[in-house]
Amino acid sequence: MTFTVCKELTFAAGHAIRGHQGGCQNLHGHNYRVRIWVSSRELDALGMVLDFAELKQLAVEVLGPFDHRVLNDVPPFDTVNTTAELFARHVYDEIAKRLPDERGLALRKVEVWETDSAGAVYEP
Repeated sequence: MTFTVCKELTFAAGHAIRGHQGGCQNLHGHNYRVRIWVSSRELDALGMVLDFAELKQLAVEVLGPFDHRVLNDVPPFDTVNTTAELFARHVYDEIAKRLPDERGLALRKVEVWETDSAGAVYEP
């Protein structure tokens, strides 16, 4: 049996997709939604996979530098394209580095939504 929790955060940012042949090559913005999923086979003494507040803090550390910024100006996206797919992978990698190494916690996936109807998921 596996337990899974998720935390969703939002932030606003602009970006332009380098090399895109349509409108996305131009600077534009989104109110991004990022959803982070963490699983464990065991719960802590309180009956939690991971406290939502702790997961939020990890996410704020990763997403904070992008809030109200142009993604293309913030490393690694000053050299990496700013697609939702690549952003989801970046968030996954950064959260994975920070996730407490206890109770078999596993980062399952990261979702990045640019709009209510357009998003990307990274799950290795």
